Amino acid sequence: MEDLSNYRKSYDKSELLETTIPVDPINLFKRWFHEVEDFGGLDEVNAMTLSTIGLDGFPKSRVVLLKKYTFEGFIFYTNYNSEKGKAITNNANICLSFFWHTLERQVIIKGIAKKTTNKISDGYFESRPDGSKFGAIVSNQSEVIASRNVLEDKLKQLEKDFLGKEIPRPDFWGGFLVKPIEVEFWQGRPNRLHDRIRYKLQEDFSWKIERLSP
Repeated sequence: MEDLSNYRKSYDKSELLETTIPVDPINLFKRWFHEVEDFGGLDEVNAMTLSTIGLDGFPKSRVVLLKKYTFEGFIFYTNYNSEKGKAITNNANICLSFFWHTLERQVIIKGIAKKTTNKISDGYFESRPDGSKFGAIVSNQSEVIASRNVLEDKLKQLEKDFLGKEIPRPDFWGGFLVKPIEVEFWQGRPNRLHDRIRYKLQEDFSWKIERLSP
């Protein structure tokens, strides 16, 4: 047993004030994303935690990679038959969260996920290296397998079958677009008096900005 109660850190790298933020969360997300990227110290700034409600009724979180964001929402790709794919199909209400420790920041996004169009999924799949394309086809994601050899044998066979040929996107693989309905920006501050600004989508599609107590 290990007591971690003495793990302490003072947060003092930045601040988040209503007077300096845009009227919509996507522009603030863009600003923060590039500030973290420019600051350095993170291998994958686009790594995010995706939380879903599983078919068993339990919440589950895992790290995935954000591949695109627009004013419409946030896009990531996965196997639709995977555990998370089935969970989203059953309950489209999900949460995305980013933790950028180098600048003491978090972003938490509540949103509704829907599949991207075939055109968008095809376009991204075509941009992937061949190895990643084969990996998407080989893996029955989240299913139990006997050993790693099962995957490696399937990969070798696919490499032979598609030698010199175009590799098509499988129907079970593609993107999800998460349309945000609430976005919270968290900035670490001294004495645990952190800045928390929440954007809530209104019926007229404007954003209501509120400060939350830390």
